[in-house]
Amino acid sequence: MSVSNPQSHKDVIAILDFGGQYTQLIARRVRECGVYCEIYPFDEPVENLEFRNPRGIILSGGPASVYQAGAPKVDSSIYRLGIPVLGICYGFQLMAHQLGGKVVAAEFREYGKVEAQITNNEGLFSGLKNPFVCWMSHGDVVEEAPEGFTITASTASTPVAAMENWSAGLYGVQFHPEVAHTPQGIRIIRNFLHKICGVRRTWNPHSFIESAVNEIRERVGTSRVICGLSGGVDSSCTAVLMHKAIGDQLTCIFVDHGLLRLGEADKVRQTFQKHFNISLIYVDAQERFLSRLKGVTDPETKRKIIGEEFVRVFEEQASRIKDAKFLAQGTLYPDVIESGTMKAATIKSHHNVGGLPKDMQLEVIEPLKWLFKDEVRAVAAELGLPEDIVWRQPFPGPGLAIRIVGEVTRERLERLRKADDIVVTEIKRAGWYRKLWMGFAILAPIRSVGVMGDQRTYEDTIVLRAVTSDDGMTADWARLPYSLLERISNRVINEVQGINRVVYDISSKPPATMEWE
Repeated sequence: MSVSNPQSHKDVIAILDFGGQYTQLIARRVRECGVYCEIYPFDEPVENLEFRNPRGIILSGGPASVYQAGAPKVDSSIYRLGIPVLGICYGFQLMAHQLGGKVVAAEFREYGKVEAQITNNEGLFSGLKNPFVCWMSHGDVVEEAPEGFTITASTASTPVAAMENWSAGLYGVQFHPEVAHTPQGIRIIRNFLHKICGVRRTWNPHSFIESAVNEIRERVGTSRVICGLSGGVDSSCTAVLMHKAIGDQLTCIFVDHGLLRLGEADKVRQTFQKHFNISLIYVDAQERFLSRLKGVTDPETKRKIIGEEFVRVFEEQASRIKDAKFLAQGTLYPDVIESGTMKAATIKSHHNVGGLPKDMQLEVIEPLKWLFKDEVRAVAAELGLPEDIVWRQPFPGPGLAIRIVGEVTRERLERLRKADDIVVTEIKRAGWYRKLWMGFAILAPIRSVGVMGDQRTYEDTIVLRAVTSDDGMTADWARLPYSLLERISNRVINEVQGINRVVYDISSKPPATMEWE
């Protein structure tokens, strides 16, 4: 996925996105097979695809019906490029529809696990056990395959669960091979990649670094770059990658916006100076950020204010550095998706994506923009970053501002910092830190009655949020031991003044998000 120079990856797969919930998961599975891939909108011009010269094309699933008004379609000439094409779910139905097959509304819709029968295992299903379990999620079915296609799998309700035209290099499956609920799905994807498209296992952290370094050098030239450093794995990985590419042309800037966790500013500076020989400027901007946030309660407004203020600080620092033209950021793919893309709705604006001002003076460079968190950790480890940075849990750029529901004040920040430090300390002590995607405290705008020392209290509530996840796109609440929850609750209530109640958030993502704001 993603890079400015399409010639830097010879074995690349293009994924055309129809707005399906699993599009990014397709990309992850392709990469797990050691193959580089790029995601494009479904209406990407064919000439652009030809220029990128992919070895294969995958049409993703999507929520539409091929018969509805304005249904997304690809230029049908892609089927004649001589490049293997795999359609999945909606992509499968669209292929059938555009090539003369018959797609109809299903009499019995299929959602969930279904047993499928392989009727020909020469292509996609080579080496699979028969029958196999697959994950279906569709309301339309392909009733008749187009001319030239062989039906290679079926289910009780779906006569054409898979079809293949070997001479034309066209393949389609009604089910989702990319999800874990299709146990042999990864084998189907491997068959398409390696046996049909003939791509090699060339994508790995080392090859990504090599490619990214070349692209950074080509784009930056002799200009200077400033990099926003937070101390997390994303920004640290970006900084080290940029330094590997351009050396002393890079200056890192650590902005203390007053929204960091307990002792974090000092810890970041010490860690960075100890492990890396990179120019670092520390900016104490606590007053200006807190002043801008005064009286603000809307989450999107908070994010945009913080995003804009970050850029203004960077621009001020860049004005003192001769030839500074670029701002490097540790933006990841989940940030881009949640901030809204052409095919995806805005969930929340990440400060480094949707929160960027339109009139900013610096050109943004984001070498990790199309990577998932686990991929960034692998790249960071390859670059030699210390383990405590590689495995540091994600911390949002807007910091504690979006973990305080409502207005951000010094008093509320201090309260949350102490509670959050207890949460993290106890999670680490219990051996749960590496098991969790995130574990943190939230200060809710809820006051409740309590009794402490035989006295009535009416104080704030701390919400504990702990989730497990593979990539940050989806998550489940963590089943923490009762003993750990008890220790956290007791310590927070006893040690943090102004708190008399601790509650545990047991919401998954979706429908909830990681953060509360």
